[in-house]
Amino acid sequence: MTSTTTECKAGILLINLGTPDSPSPRDVKRYLREFLSDPRVVEMPRLLWWPILNGVILNLRPRRSAKAYAKIWDEKGSPLLIHTLTQADALQRLLGDDIKVVPAMRYGTPSIASGLRELLDAGCLRVLVFPLYPQYSATTTASAFDAVVDELKRQRVIPELRLLNQYYDDPGYIQALAASVKDFQAQHDKPDKLLLSYHGLPQRYADAGDPYPQQCEATSTALAEALGLNDDQWAHSYQSRMGREAWLTPATSDSLRQLAKEGCRHVQVICPGFSADCLETLEEIAMENQEVFLQAGGEKYEYIPCLNDSEAHMRALADLARRYLGGWT
Repeated sequence: MTSTTTECKAGILLINLGTPDSPSPRDVKRYLREFLSDPRVVEMPRLLWWPILNGVILNLRPRRSAKAYAKIWDEKGSPLLIHTLTQADALQRLLGDDIKVVPAMRYGTPSIASGLRELLDAGCLRVLVFPLYPQYSATTTASAFDAVVDELKRQRVIPELRLLNQYYDDPGYIQALAASVKDFQAQHDKPDKLLLSYHGLPQRYADAGDPYPQQCEATSTALAEALGLNDDQWAHSYQSRMGREAWLTPATSDSLRQLAKEGCRHVQVICPGFSADCLETLEEIAMENQEVFLQAGGEKYEYIPCLNDSEAHMRALADLARRYLGGWT
């Protein structure tokens, strides 16, 4: 990985979580192996985890997950990849040619290694690492930084780095979220309850000091304030619980059942921890949890899409990038 020019310019490595190359069980298995082998994701002694991962999970879960991916797979490919590529293009247009924006995935393709290579080959010896995770967690943001550093260990000449590790309370991000809710509700009725659902985390990770739940709660409070909601009009929950150990609560599925039981007939769900729509939003939230709510007695369930490449979202990300790139451009 060597630079082909002596020009020193700034670059952005725009990182999202990742996706299989296709919804086939083989590609999903390859993706899950990489994802679940990350010690940041599964904090368990390897001697205990490897038999579980390779002997049980990778023999059972890929086929089930492949069916879920097939439900949301676009004719152009993975929704998460499509949105991330579109976001990178939009950010590039907003920032101009003096800053090069390259998308990358923590797991799968395009890889962080290939993204760094593209930046350095373009003469970018100043790189802003920009994970698209508004709320910090060791399982996501720190893992992305790990991968960047691991790749740079192989290089003789490394770029100057700046790391954007969170933007959960950034005013532009909050306003973009609020605008998306208002725009959606302008075309639909207002619900009895707005549910803000975030990806879950094992409780022991939070107990060990991961600030993720506090940042999610701060995002929810800020968004509710921006929308002028009182405490009875919104709720906060965590999705994607897996395994038998305790995870952050309340669980989204449990919250939906409880809301229906309490007489809530119309709920809208938004996922402020996801920068782009993906399996967890399009299949789990928009499909699975709709069924949960309706079966529990609810009458109307609506999912508010992620910010994706909306104008307000991309302006907020561009403003963040300029702030962190200050002095470099």
